[in-house]
Amino acid sequence: MSLSGSLQHGQENPSAWVQRWAQLLQPKSTVLDVACGHGRHMAYLSGLGHQLTGIDRNPEAVSAASAFGRVVQADIENGPWPLSEAFDALVVTNYLWRALFPQLLNAVKPGGLVLYETFAQGNETLGKPSRPDFLLAPGELLQMFQGWRVVAYEHGYLPSPVRYVQRIVAVNSLDPVARHVLSTAPESQG
Repeated sequence: MSLSGSLQHGQENPSAWVQRWAQLLQPKSTVLDVACGHGRHMAYLSGLGHQLTGIDRNPEAVSAASAFGRVVQADIENGPWPLSEAFDALVVTNYLWRALFPQLLNAVKPGGLVLYETFAQGNETLGKPSRPDFLLAPGELLQMFQGWRVVAYEHGYLPSPVRYVQRIVAVNSLDPVARHVLSTAPESQG
């Protein structure tokens, strides 16, 4: 079954950023997709053999995304964080709620991976979102992931669809083994 045939009407393809960096996930990783919508990333990553959990507040989206894994319906902006477990990876796209960052970072196991992409300042010149609350300031994702190993980071304009974004791939380097491996990597040596 093709990905496009497996998603609800109106669903987009997975983010090119997520597709590009999903190769870094260990086989059969547990992955949390925050604000998962109808499950475009859940469908893609479950198709690669990963175990998915999604969170969204929209009942229709939760119903659709549940075809690709476990989905929790919760209003994470106005209620408590609904999960107690940590995951091998975290995926967040087109979503920003700064107050939630401590919970998001704590939801990633030591050595775990984050794939994050959302709108940045400049997008207000193109359309929505345009409120500063929903647009990252220059370098904001880098600041949020201070102390983590940043594998990739981009900030700028994308032509299709037109938007300004910031995106990051980061490894939770709080794990002493991962820290040692990362500190002895050739690129770290001076």
